[in-house]
Amino acid sequence: MTDTAAPTTTARHRHDAGPAVAILRGGTGEHVEDVIRVLVESGVRAIELTTNTPRWQDGIAWAVDRYGSGAAVGVGTVLEPRQLDEAAALGATFAVSPHTDPAIGERAHERGLGWYPGAATPTEIVTAWRHGARAVKVFPAAQLGGPAFLQQVLAPLDFVDVIPTGGIGVDDAADYLAAGAVAVGLGSPLVGDALRGGDLDGLRTRAERLVAALAR
Repeated sequence: MTDTAAPTTTARHRHDAGPAVAILRGGTGEHVEDVIRVLVESGVRAIELTTNTPRWQDGIAWAVDRYGSGAAVGVGTVLEPRQLDEAAALGATFAVSPHTDPAIGERAHERGLGWYPGAATPTEIVTAWRHGARAVKVFPAAQLGGPAFLQQVLAPLDFVDVIPTGGIGVDDAADYLAAGAVAVGLGSPLVGDALRGGDLDGLRTRAERLVAALAR
C-alpha cells in the first residue's frame, strides 16, 4: 500500500459506534451473546470479538443480525489475512491486530473493513498510519505510560488518530480521551467475569459507569 501523507484537515475520526470499544476475549463461549446484549443496552456499541474467544464467529453473526447498524461489530487479534475473509462474510465492520502487518491492512481494505493495527513507539505509530490504518491501536497503553505517554506522543503526531488499549480501567478511560485519543479499548477491566462466569449485573454497572464518564 502506498504511504499516505499526514492529513491537513483538522477533522478527527471517531469510532462509528462511539468512544468506547469493548474487547471480548476468552471465556467458554457460553455467555457471548448475553455479554454483547448487556453492553449494547448499556450504551457500549462498539464490540470487538477476538479470534481466541470461543464462538467468536457466532458472536459476530448474532450481533450483526440483532443490532444491524445500531452497533459496530469487529474482529480482534487478527494475525492472518485469511481471518478477515471469515469476519467480513459474517458482517464485521472493523478489524484489530496487536501488531502492524501491511498484508492484513491490504486485505482489510479489500474487504471494506476499518483497520486498527497495534503499535507502541512513535515510529511504529506513524508506520501504521501511513500503511492506511483508520486509527492506530496504541498497545499496551497503560504499561507504556498511560495518558501522559499518549499526550507526549501526540504532541508531534497530532495528525494520527489513536485508540489506546491495554490495561485501561473504567475510571481512567476518560483521561485518555482528554490526552487526545479518539476512542478507548477496554477488555477485562470492563468485561470482568461476564464471559467466563456470567456476571452480567457487574458488567452492566461497569458499562453504564463507563458510558457516563466518557459523555462528560
